[in-house]
Amino acid sequence: MGSGVQHALEQLKTTGVRITPQRHAILTYLMEAMNHPTADDIYRALEPQFPSMSVATVYNNLKMFMEAGMVRELTYGDNSSRFDANVSDHYHVICQECGKIEDFSYSSLHEVEQRAELATGFKIHGLRMELYGVCKCCSEKQH
Repeated sequence: MGSGVQHALEQLKTTGVRITPQRHAILTYLMEAMNHPTADDIYRALEPQFPSMSVATVYNNLKMFMEAGMVRELTYGDNSSRFDANVSDHYHVICQECGKIEDFSYSSLHEVEQRAELATGFKIHGLRMELYGVCKCCSEKQH
């Protein structure tokens, strides 16, 4: 594990960002956590390693990773933002019962973007697709 992290950190260095142990830990945690953690989740997970780190530190670093295009912020209106280090084309399936989010890879929806451009004259820069349902765990509980 960690080749993705190394690659990401190399990328950051080229943009002139200093790689602090905290940044390294935050990015590693994000890349290994497949559950789209919130800033609080990340803070709680890393606090034992970095007692001096604050939630604000985590937020500031996440912002910086987002500006570098390495992390996506997922806002779903209700609760605090979750963060996703997978910036490849993929979509999210969200459980309406427990709020769990899973990645779903599907060939890109370029055709939809092209149709939208033709129909509206907009220049489309991206899209976000969310599918809502009930996860396996929750649906088993219901029976």
